Amino acid sequence: MFYIGELREGERINEIYLCKQKTTAMTKAGKPYGSLVLQDKTGTLDAKIWDPSSHGIEEFEALDYINVMGDVTSFQGTLQLNIRRLRKVSEGEYDPADYLPMSEYDVDQMYEELQGYVKSLANPWLKELAGGFFLEDEAFAKRFKFHSAAKSVHHGFVGGLLEHTLSVTRLCAYFADTYPILNRDLLVTAAMIHDVGKLEELSMFPANDYTDEGQLLGHIAMGMEIVGVRIRGIKGFPAKLSNELKHCILAHHGELEYGSPKKPALPEAVALNFADNLDAKMETLKELLANVPAGNTDWQGFNRLFESNIRRSSI
Repeated sequence: MFYIGELREGERINEIYLCKQKTTAMTKAGKPYGSLVLQDKTGTLDAKIWDPSSHGIEEFEALDYINVMGDVTSFQGTLQLNIRRLRKVSEGEYDPADYLPMSEYDVDQMYEELQGYVKSLANPWLKELAGGFFLEDEAFAKRFKFHSAAKSVHHGFVGGLLEHTLSVTRLCAYFADTYPILNRDLLVTAAMIHDVGKLEELSMFPANDYTDEGQLLGHIAMGMEIVGVRIRGIKGFPAKLSNELKHCILAHHGELEYGSPKKPALPEAVALNFADNLDAKMETLKELLANVPAGNTDWQGFNRLFESNIRRSSI
């Protein structure tokens, strides 16, 4: 099988992929064409059907597994597949495990490390809260290990939510050790639970798309609600500590225009925002440059997220 991560410009392929997205668009000449996003466990690939009426293009829908024959080209520095023939495949012709993007790290090891941060907490209230999530709730652990952290921007793969959360927690633990102004237990707890709302904002794979509730509320508000329910189940949990922790969740995107209902007003909220933003951006760069060969320092084109043209460094 030619995995998407192994494809190179100029190749002709005849492979099965998951059709993650399917839309119809128009060329400048007014001719309809199909625009697809294909997926396997190594990533996604933009694909085009320039002649949808061709007898070689069979009926299919988004989230179907399809066999495609076509040519791998490059458009604005990104690989693209021009599809010549397409058919929907039947169950048994593919192994679903080949089509779910996976974290490159061991999920169980990452979760065990995250549990270590829970056990390191000294504050009894925060330790009980975090332990309720990560040490005692097996159903939560199963979902948290499998879920993604985003639809497409960063960590959009199985184990992505866990990988992102662990990275943010590591950064926050480092910040707390470096800057004594920070309350380590508050910051580390906030880091571990800052994105729990994504369990409800995004659907499970293979769809990995926004739920109705996610579209209406967003993961920040949903996460604060989830944490609030857990806190109310802990008798005597201090109200001030509860509000400080909730504030960190509400402010972790840093700016109102980025979806945070509040801007950071505590040192821990500032640190969490920086850690979250740093890990998201570095993972985004990693994914953007994944198919650029080492040593290739060609400019890759303007990127909307970074508002800049990007490329690999020379070393």
